[in-house]
Amino acid sequence: MKKILLHICCGVCTLYPIEKLRGLGFYVEGFFFNPNIYPYKEYLKRKKVIEKVKDLIKIKIIEGEYNPFLWLDVCKDYKEEKEGGKRCFLCYELRLKRTFKVLKEKKFDYFTTTLTVSPYKKSKAIISLGREMTSSHFFPIDFKKEDGFKKTIQLAKEFGLYRQNYCGCIYSYYYSSSLKK
Repeated sequence: MKKILLHICCGVCTLYPIEKLRGLGFYVEGFFFNPNIYPYKEYLKRKKVIEKVKDLIKIKIIEGEYNPFLWLDVCKDYKEEKEGGKRCFLCYELRLKRTFKVLKEKKFDYFTTTLTVSPYKKSKAIISLGREMTSSHFFPIDFKKEDGFKKTIQLAKEFGLYRQNYCGCIYSYYYSSSLKK
């Protein structure tokens, strides 16, 4: 059985992709690496949901370091951009590169990411980025297809999981907060 490392952005976006990958015959482990999440309190909320998911579906999760300064260093010059621009691309790249590094260290066959399940993320750009890093180890899958996003929402409701209303970064946090006013 081939081993795949699944980069996980949050608990809600995890359930369907794991189900899908297992259905394709993979042994799946998760990698929770998201230095973009702001504030730290939000990171802890999302981590708690990951722990719940881990117990619900019996999956091993590797937790990456939480270092928001690493993310800020990469994305600070693009703070004025709206979601979906260069800042987001750099954020995807940071997280995929770290996932690929863990793949090599832990000897997985493939890696992919839950980021493609979101209708707010550009799946083609994410898949292209993964392929550029390594065409032989990146598993290109758009989890949004076959109603993937809808399934994540249904599963989250079924299991009573916290569902955030912004991508996680400081800039989207303030943008989503300004919309509520």
